[in-house]
Amino acid sequence: MMKAVLKLDLHEDKDKKKAMRRVSGLPGVDSISMDMKDKKLTVVGDIDAVCIVGKLRKICHTDIISVGPAKEPEKKKEEPKKAEPKKPEDDKKDKDAVAELVKAYQAYNPYLTTHYHVRSVEEDPNACVIS
Repeated sequence: MMKAVLKLDLHEDKDKKKAMRRVSGLPGVDSISMDMKDKKLTVVGDIDAVCIVGKLRKICHTDIISVGPAKEPEKKKEEPKKAEPKKPEDDKKDKDAVAELVKAYQAYNPYLTTHYHVRSVEEDPNACVIS
């Protein structure tokens, strides 16, 4: 993740919309923010600042202020929960539930085939063999 801060020479909101649209279309962009007071565009993602400047060249003059790693928000460290061993009663309940679902699906779709018949060349000499 990279964070690029660019200074744009924008004068109108129309130019701002064009710049935002151009940058948002680039692959790897995660977030875009624009500060019209300072005329700064901040782009975060897997991007190259030179590619962004190239896209914005037709709209306005662009200067690269800074490029660096994006600060990721600190995550709270969670203690890993201890997994409780499954009881045999739970396994029976799970198997019963699956069996009920299979029966319900067979009632819904009576053409369900659960048996496969494989023919070998030895059994049927006219079978097609691809080798």
